[in-house]
Amino acid sequence: MQLRYSFRLYPNAVQQAALARAFGCARVVFNDAVRAREDARAAGEPFPKIGELSTRLITQAKTTPERSWLGEVSAVVLQQSLRDAETAYRNFFASLEGTRKGPRLGAPRFKSRKDHRQSIRFTANARWKITDAGRLDLPKIGTVKVKWSRTLPVTPSSVTVIKDAAGRFFASFVIDTDPAADQARMPQTENTIGIDLGLTLPQTPSGGTPIAVLSTGEKIDSPRFLRRAEKKLKKAQKELSRKQKGSKNRAKARLKIARAHAKVADARREFHHQLSTRLISENQGIAVEDLSVAGLARTRLAKSVHDAGWSSFVNMLKYKAEQYGRPLVTIGRFEPTSQTCSTCGTKDGPKPLGVREWTCTACGTVHDRDTNAALNVKTAAGLAVTACGAPVRPEPVLAQREETGSHGFATGNRAA
Repeated sequence: MQLRYSFRLYPNAVQQAALARAFGCARVVFNDAVRAREDARAAGEPFPKIGELSTRLITQAKTTPERSWLGEVSAVVLQQSLRDAETAYRNFFASLEGTRKGPRLGAPRFKSRKDHRQSIRFTANARWKITDAGRLDLPKIGTVKVKWSRTLPVTPSSVTVIKDAAGRFFASFVIDTDPAADQARMPQTENTIGIDLGLTLPQTPSGGTPIAVLSTGEKIDSPRFLRRAEKKLKKAQKELSRKQKGSKNRAKARLKIARAHAKVADARREFHHQLSTRLISENQGIAVEDLSVAGLARTRLAKSVHDAGWSSFVNMLKYKAEQYGRPLVTIGRFEPTSQTCSTCGTKDGPKPLGVREWTCTACGTVHDRDTNAALNVKTAAGLAVTACGAPVRPEPVLAQREETGSHGFATGNRAA
């Protein structure tokens, strides 16, 4: 499988100017490709092929006074920008036809020089390389300093240089990993686990708010990165609103806010990486519930839902489980995990979100709502076993990807 390894870049002033020039040229070629196809659509003509666009918008355009500056950057950067436009149209048409999974995509739009995130991509034929001194040598840009946080397992096939909204530069390498080698590095274990994702009132020993409860009874506190930074962000946002539009002071204030948000996002991502890696390494099988995060984000808990970052966490679990050969089962969001007794299997009916403990009317077992739900998630996935070692449910119940709509906050789209 393919993975991305990202590292921080520290270009000097000259290299930043060269990168800005490359970003601008790639943006112009992308916009020219979109304009050419939109003109063809308006005229009722077939879309020009990528080969024709390459000749017209790159090769021939370099010989004109209006586009002669395209020759100042690597031709690979311009070709990859054309491929990005081609991919955007392909995804758009696949979304229209219903052959592409996920939310419906709109038609490609023009890129703006005021976009806060910009990127360019170098493939192997661009002859970029990592020098013996550990710097990244990019054509027509120079050798850029890299902060290596870990070693690359194999030689990358491409590198994407990214400038984010906070003004930071990153190098993102595409790595082809060896599944057998990855699985050999991860020791086998007999543990399996179910995860119940949710937001409840503070009830952990540390007084925190758990965002995930494991079938082992462990409750994982939510660091609440956004909530803790709200005061600082509010002050910075007020300062921005007082700056004159178009002024340099306003640009500085915007950059300050972007850096504050980047700090929150980085801390949340690091937390998700550490937690997902620990769960994958300690458990041979993992079961998780398919929550409707988009539906929960339309409730009064929207800010807390986004702060928890469930989608990012589950996505990390998915690709790490695939990388290390661990089965990850996603059960349907309408499975009554909070209504079923994990001891005897009796369905005891829906309960208000304020009820955190309940007693089963059939067997008399006192349940913690979240721990019981995590146990039921594990059982519904077929990961739980009886005393004789047989699975409780042989066939796992997979989430239905065609499910749409919302069945209310208290049933399918719950946050506890």
